[in-house]
Amino acid sequence: MAEAIASDIAAELVIKLSSRAFSQIGLWWNLKDDLNDLKRTVSTIKAVLLDAEEKSVTNNLVKVWLEELKDVLYDADDLLDDFSTEALRNDLMGGNKLMKEVRLFFSSSNHFAYGLKMGLKIKAIKARLASIGSEANTFGFMVRDRPVETSFMTKKRQKTHSFKDKIIGREDDKAALLKLVLEFESEENVYIIPIVGFGGLGKTALAQFVCNDKMVYDYFELRMWVCVSDVFDVKIIVENIIKSITGQAPDQNLEMDQLQKQLRDKIGGKKYLLVLDDIWNEEREEWVSLKELLVGGAKGSRIIITTRSFKVAKITSKCQPHVLKGLSDDDAWSLFKEIAFEQRHADSTNSAFVEIGKQILERCSGVPLVIRTIACTLSYKETEKEWSSFKENELVRISQNDGKILPTLKLSYDHLPSHLKHCFAYCRLYPKDHEIHVQTLVQFWIAQGFVKQLNPIQSLEDTGFGYFKDLVERSFFQEVGERYPGEGLRCKMHDLMHDLAELVAGSEISIVDSNNIASKDGEKCRHISIDPSLIHLFKGKKLRTLLLFRNVRTKNLADEIWDLIIANCRCLRVLKLDYFKLEKIPRSIYKLKHLRYLDLSHNSRLRILPKSICKIQNLQVLKLDWCLRVEELPKKMEKLVNLTHFGCKSCYELTHMPCGIGKLSSLETLSMFVVDKDGSHGGADLSELRGLNNLRGELEITNLGFVKNAKEKFKAANLKEKQYLRSLVLEWNVDIDDEDDDDEKSLEDLQPHPNLNELCIGGWRGDAKFPSWLSLLTDLVHIKIWGPSNFKHLPAFSQFPCLQQLEIHGCTELEYMDDNSPKGSQGEPGSFFPSLKYLCLENFPNMKSWWRKRSTDDSNEDDTTVMAFPCLSSLKIENC
Repeated sequence: MAEAIASDIAAELVIKLSSRAFSQIGLWWNLKDDLNDLKRTVSTIKAVLLDAEEKSVTNNLVKVWLEELKDVLYDADDLLDDFSTEALRNDLMGGNKLMKEVRLFFSSSNHFAYGLKMGLKIKAIKARLASIGSEANTFGFMVRDRPVETSFMTKKRQKTHSFKDKIIGREDDKAALLKLVLEFESEENVYIIPIVGFGGLGKTALAQFVCNDKMVYDYFELRMWVCVSDVFDVKIIVENIIKSITGQAPDQNLEMDQLQKQLRDKIGGKKYLLVLDDIWNEEREEWVSLKELLVGGAKGSRIIITTRSFKVAKITSKCQPHVLKGLSDDDAWSLFKEIAFEQRHADSTNSAFVEIGKQILERCSGVPLVIRTIACTLSYKETEKEWSSFKENELVRISQNDGKILPTLKLSYDHLPSHLKHCFAYCRLYPKDHEIHVQTLVQFWIAQGFVKQLNPIQSLEDTGFGYFKDLVERSFFQEVGERYPGEGLRCKMHDLMHDLAELVAGSEISIVDSNNIASKDGEKCRHISIDPSLIHLFKGKKLRTLLLFRNVRTKNLADEIWDLIIANCRCLRVLKLDYFKLEKIPRSIYKLKHLRYLDLSHNSRLRILPKSICKIQNLQVLKLDWCLRVEELPKKMEKLVNLTHFGCKSCYELTHMPCGIGKLSSLETLSMFVVDKDGSHGGADLSELRGLNNLRGELEITNLGFVKNAKEKFKAANLKEKQYLRSLVLEWNVDIDDEDDDDEKSLEDLQPHPNLNELCIGGWRGDAKFPSWLSLLTDLVHIKIWGPSNFKHLPAFSQFPCLQQLEIHGCTELEYMDDNSPKGSQGEPGSFFPSLKYLCLENFPNMKSWWRKRSTDDSNEDDTTVMAFPCLSSLKIENC
């Protein structure tokens, strides 16, 4: 990947050095000539990089040369980022030009001293580039222009591939497995069925195919799915089985005997189906210790195991394994044709395309993953000449004696645009089978500068999601979807794709563990994920990404770890420190001035952030979600001018928002806005929300019951202009009865944009009627209302066409769900809650009836006949 990265960094450096901002920087620090010299040097080297990239495939010396060049370009990029940061800090100083100059002169970063120091660094980098440039002459590189790369921006596909909803050529395999699952008479209560095959054949997809069959769904009381992968830890597997049953992970502090009891309670005497996906463990004793916990199911229970190892199949089951083979020629061609010709059906009968396609298909060995990936690559090549070139110039590099799968998959990687190569290789940081949160991944890409803003009216995040969709369409990701509405997209990588990411990432992007830390060249590593207990052993000082993946055995992060990070990782762009029970953040964090992404979420002991964090002006993402004890935010957060995402969901102890937060005009996420209850903290008022119209996702506004001049302030929040918000939560949080009717009037002035999907109202004490704008929110999917409240009936929610979840809690004065009669509520036939799936009614001690008014035209008609609820699947009524 070095060749692609070197080329992209060089291009970005030239763009930066050519910008007006750097012209001003050059004048400001008297470094204009040095910066121009640097631009010329980088431009000269950039001109030969396309030829160098191609030669590096067969010439190892060129590959080494590119690695050395990439290191220097990275250092140059850090240097320019340092300049940009210092210039930004200067711009954010108050006062006129003279005052700024005086302050700079007497500041710790003295104007002249800084310019002198940076001038020396520029000269050192120029010298290193000159040395590398002279080496280039020995290779005889040619100056060549890089062709314009197509991407989702210029060549959109009409839809994602339909093969994701199908499994081609596995009907016989499914039938054989269904027979074992549903019909086979076993002496054992719990019968184990192994599926064996090498990577990419579709073992997991086949198991899902079987699990989702209606007969299987109806036959078993419980269906569970656990991905095991490389680490066979019985405790973790048991936790994941319980999570699969309940939907919630058990308490991590539970001992094994407590977990065993929970598991037995859940599966005991029940006919269950459990899939243990991707098992590698070949130690019989470890398997037996797990199996003993699973034998309590009713007769007819089944465990399906997927594995690449026949030894695993042998130690886990007496049953002959179901051996998965490659697709037949006809099925392989059906799959290939469906993808490669998806947008060009006419070419699927063109004899020239068909002949070339079948020759390429021979090298895919009937492996579905390889077929899909290669076919996706070819779907972007529209001419017979391009297909022939791929066959003759790319496939020929794969020796017939090599393992074919990974080299064949790499061909698809080689044909990615360079920006997508970076994005894919970066995913090497995730462990195998890790569930990837797509928005977080895109934010990582943005923080590293992989995402380029080609369209000024499109946000960087939208562009990044486009990159992700492009990779999905080319089959680099799988299992894309949401577990529940509003959670956000998640995905996984197939094991072979993870192997490919590891191959192309090389030493630059790595997972560091106790087995490989001794062999890691820290100076070559730029992006790592690592167990915190090993961080003091890692020697690299040029990291741009540090992801600390905590497991159940990881001890709390000690203060000295902070010292190591701040002393040794000054180039960081991404730092992930969630779930570490941090109690404080050191003041010296401001030294991480290149930082773009900082995740401190789920640190329940953290109480305060240092003021110095506001000096990290490059920060784009700051996550404090579920920091339950944080009481106050830094007063000068308005200095974080590049902040686009500020997560503070469930920071229940927050007393107020800092004044000036409304100046952060780039904000796209502000998960909670806390009104200052009594004004004693000098916090921001709701008018600071007025201009934040790019907010998206969820916005929760709390302490609304304490707002003075509510009508005026609520209108000033300007919620109706926030068209990108998905969810709005309005909480009054009043502890005493409020006799004023201001609540009822003021709710009218909190009108959101009609695009809203979720509305939650808590503690509102309006007496008679809900606001008029409620009927305009026809896109609502989820409504939640909870008390205390004074209203006695609800609006006609039955007419909302998209409403899927309705939850009403603790409305003690509520007497009727609907003010109309049954006839008035019914509307058109079938329009009574046409989409509702989940209905929850809790704690209505005064509830009398659904409708307040009875039908007058037919008093004998049964009111319940109109209550169709055609989609209702879950109903909860308690204490009504």
